[in-house]
Amino acid sequence: MRKIAVLNQKGGVGKTTTVANVAAALAIKGQRVIAVDLDPQSHLTIHLGVDPDSFENGAYEVLTKSASIADSLVNIRENLWVLGANIDLVGAESELVSEVGRETILHEAVESISDDYDYLIIDCPPSLGLLSLNALAAVDEVIIPLQPHFLALQGLGQLLQTVTLVSKRINPSLKISAILFCMFDSRVTLSSEVKADIQNFIDNSRGTDCPWADADLIPIHVRRNVKLAEAPSYGKTIFEYEPNCHGSEDYEAIAGFLHDPASFEKNEETVEIEELLKEPAEEIMDDAVIETITEEDITESLTELVVETAEETQREIVTEKNTQPTETSEQPKYQIKEITPAETISQQTTEAKERSR
Repeated sequence: MRKIAVLNQKGGVGKTTTVANVAAALAIKGQRVIAVDLDPQSHLTIHLGVDPDSFENGAYEVLTKSASIADSLVNIRENLWVLGANIDLVGAESELVSEVGRETILHEAVESISDDYDYLIIDCPPSLGLLSLNALAAVDEVIIPLQPHFLALQGLGQLLQTVTLVSKRINPSLKISAILFCMFDSRVTLSSEVKADIQNFIDNSRGTDCPWADADLIPIHVRRNVKLAEAPSYGKTIFEYEPNCHGSEDYEAIAGFLHDPASFEKNEETVEIEELLKEPAEEIMDDAVIETITEEDITESLTELVVETAEETQREIVTEKNTQPTETSEQPKYQIKEITPAETISQQTTEAKERSR
């Protein structure tokens, strides 16, 4: 079984969305997948359409050893199981503070079912506490979702230090396998700059013994897409909610890359996705042919525009003349009375006073 943790201590970078949709995409491809929710906010559980209060056993019960992981998994779709979370998970860290080997509890639980499934993908909480340490101890790979922002890079160093420490002391097989850009907007210069910095950082680590020496910068970036934000409120994956949107295309391609990077070639579909990344997310035209615009084309277009504008103006003038009211036209039933000027009012007042004398 391939075991992956999706980790970043910064919130709002796309961890839950990535776990839910990559797990669903792999399940659609016929892989037997477990999605583990280790976040007390239960966002992955909710995203997959499960009520956090509806299941008897979940991640909390597994970590406190009050239930086995095999008995706690919920089959929610074909080839897809979830180990749910609820608010009880908040107390797990304090309850396990005196437990010997508390960092490897999840690892021991996962080992008991490793032969029955193909993938285990963990949605980690936005922190580097005991819950995240359990995730890192239980997996062999880490995928780091990032937004192409400066502040996202600031926390990356601390995250890499944590992974290095865990790989040295707890889990020697732990590696960072990939970095994924989420909410990527190719129209923004900063996105390209951050991407170049990350690629350069990875390239410089090649041949070293650090956990990210063999990491890939996933060539598919998750574009900004409102459908990805809407899908969790319906308890659906993006493939169920809007299978034809950019988010669906991106996550299907990402799952294909993760499943078999060696055979991931730039076929027609992936080339099209890469081309779309270069264009505005919501303004992509069906015709993908890019033509060179010459000065003659611009002059011709301007001439056509001037002629069209003149013709439209002439039509408006004719229409306005035809619709002018005549003297015999019927007047509105109720009219606003004309307001008397201030000078007239003053004069009428003076005349009224003289008559009263």
